[in-house]
Amino acid sequence: MENKKRQLLYAVQMYDFYLYELQLYLDTHPTCPNGLQAFRKYKELRDRAAAAYANLFGPISPMQSDCDKVFEWVKGPWPWEKEAN
Repeated sequence: MENKKRQLLYAVQMYDFYLYELQLYLDTHPTCPNGLQAFRKYKELRDRAAAAYANLFGPISPMQSDCDKVFEWVKGPWPWEKEAN
């Protein structure tokens, strides 16, 4: 299970990097169809990986907290803390 946790967190980080680079490209080429298609593709992949991580291990960001009974984000450890990895 620990390996799955690392794989999912790595995937989220990788897609975040792709999306940031694509954002920089799209800032100067806002109508590029290939850039827009790539951004949509990696956003979907990032959203899936983040949802899978949150479903198995808890939220990566406060926006993923369920908030029905408790604000899950405050439950530790957080993804960047040593105990979480």
